[in-house]
Amino acid sequence: MRATQQGRRFVIHAKSKALWLAGAAAIAAAIGGAAAPAAAQERAIAITGARILTMAGEPIENGTLVIQNGKIVAVGSDVAVPADAERIEAKGRVIMPGIVDTHSHIGQVAGADGSGPIQPEVRAMDSIDPLASSIGKARAGGVTTVNIMPGSGHLMSGQTFYMKLRGGRTIEDIAFEMKNGAALGGMKMANGTNPMGRSGFPGTRAKSASLVREVFTDAKAYCAGDKKKRELSKDALCEVLSGERLVHFHTHRADDIMTVLRLKQEFGFDVLIQHGTETYKVAAELARAGVPVSNITLDAPGGKLETIDLRMDNAAILERAGVLVSIHSDDAIVDSRMLLREAGLAVRGGMSRDGALRALTINGAKQLRLDKRVGSLEAGKDADFLVLDGDPLSTYTHILETWVEGAKLFDRSRPEDLLMATGGYGAGSPMDASHHHWELAEEEGLE
Repeated sequence: MRATQQGRRFVIHAKSKALWLAGAAAIAAAIGGAAAPAAAQERAIAITGARILTMAGEPIENGTLVIQNGKIVAVGSDVAVPADAERIEAKGRVIMPGIVDTHSHIGQVAGADGSGPIQPEVRAMDSIDPLASSIGKARAGGVTTVNIMPGSGHLMSGQTFYMKLRGGRTIEDIAFEMKNGAALGGMKMANGTNPMGRSGFPGTRAKSASLVREVFTDAKAYCAGDKKKRELSKDALCEVLSGERLVHFHTHRADDIMTVLRLKQEFGFDVLIQHGTETYKVAAELARAGVPVSNITLDAPGGKLETIDLRMDNAAILERAGVLVSIHSDDAIVDSRMLLREAGLAVRGGMSRDGALRALTINGAKQLRLDKRVGSLEAGKDADFLVLDGDPLSTYTHILETWVEGAKLFDRSRPEDLLMATGGYGAGSPMDASHHHWELAEEEGLE
């Protein structure tokens, strides 16, 4: 879809208007009855006859999954099914946990602005559109939990948002969890070239690190009780320093990764390496420090100097070193619908099959500290799962259904859902055609 920016507005060209209207109609249908989060089934549902990949043990052949009230009641090969349960035959199907995407930008998210390089008080949740078609697109790709982050153009660009891909129209509907009016999430930080060079921003790697040290040093005094007045930015940093808020650190080069480890050691915060293009060069150091990595198999399409040493076997090397590895999309760098393909590429690079599937599910849940509820199919956990028509790592396999908390929210047999699975970028919505610009021309401005 072609669009030209005029001032702060987009003008949609005539050839694209019909396509957009058709896509918008399908997206509206896909949103459909999501005026409130989809109610979980009060009556038990038993899905029988499937091959179940629990991520908590060996695969279960001819297995049964019982769910009720949004939770998993039982899973196994010899399961007592409630007499009044709705039974769904799934012979020949594969069931696996919903994908946990540890790094994405769906929902038209934005973060800090150009006023300064460090803005921890900014909240991604205040910029996300719960009705964005990119959310439905991710659900079509099997994503059920996601860490949505602001961009990496700042040393600290704000608080991330942990999303549960329920149906809903408000940020509260889709927040993984709300606490004291704020959503559960981490803190986005970055080093390397992205946050360097603009006026008022650092010009060297050394200056980048010194600014971070300075702000954390100031925050330590504030957190210890030196609070003459409340400062939102330092309140957020106190959560980082106490370990309550996890740092998601965008970093590529091995030297930048080691800078992250030094900052962690100095200030004691918990960190998840994001991207980590050259983590294979320092895998032993990461393993010793107990620092996990959120890995992307394909990065920076079109080329980026910091990713010049990208290797397909990065995840495999980290796995063998004992580093906890997840696989993320960085949507729209990799489309959310391609995460199973990413895992397949990691296996081609030498990662174990089980390790790659765990990297899409339970490993990411552990990294985000959400594994008590998601990431594996176990009694008591949220009923978030996928139904597939074959091996998850086969290019011929399709995701047939995506269930979130016991509600079937994607069904490939529905035309409107099929559009989200197979349609183009944004599945026809111009609102998702650009990463940071969401304004459309008014009706009379359309050509």
